[in-house]
This record gives sequence, C-alpha cells and structure tokens, in this order.
Amino acid sequence: MRKIILSSLLFLSVVGVAASQTKAAHLTAAEAKNHVGERATVCGKVASSHYAQRSRGEPTFLNLDEPYPREIFTIVIWGNDRAKFGESEQKYRDKNVCVTGTIASYRGTPEIAASQPEQINLVK
Repeated sequence: MRKIILSSLLFLSVVGVAASQTKAAHLTAAEAKNHVGERATVCGKVASSHYAQRSRGEPTFLNLDEPYPREIFTIVIWGNDRAKFGESEQKYRDKNVCVTGTIASYRGTPEIAASQPEQINLVK
C-alpha cells in the first residue's frame, strides 16, 4: 500500500511539473525584454497603435504601456493576417490586453507577432 501511495505521489508531481512548463509565463510589457525567445503572455495597456498600410508587409503596431517612439513592447499584426482581426488599431487602442506568443526582438524592442485573434485578449 505504501508503494502505491509513493508511486501515485511521484506520478502526480511529474505530471504537475510537465503541465506548468507548457503554460506561458505572464509578464508585464517592461519584463518582456528579459524573456526574448520564450513563449509568454505579455499584458499591458495599448498606449499607441498604427496601421502602416504603405510599409512592406502592411503591419499594424500595438504598443503597450508607452507610445511610439518610446515603446517598450509591441504587438505586430502583419497585413496578411489583418482581416482576421479587423481594424485592430482602433479596436484595441486604450484597452488593456494580453498577448500570447514567442517574444522576439526588433531593433531592441521586444515584440510578439500575433497571427490569430485568439492570441490577443481584452482584460477587464
């Protein structure tokens, strides 16, 4: 009986560790710079937004916590994914959001490229 209990406890601890490693960490926009290359959920207020229709790739930029050009974290939605999100530069402006994905760095600013609307959640 003792072996069964110990085996069960060991199994549950292994499953718990595995489950916690697959969840994305929750970070603030300011913390994201220390987690480039990691999958995470980054949360903040959209301080500025811009649809760069004439730029290559037609990106939409959602800057969290600080507006451009002092942005500290950016959500990028590329033009080929834009229709999925609608007019995201208006939809998310001045809203608190969380975005989940792999953090990259572009010219020293951390960013997550969102390709699916499910990656961005409004926070109440």
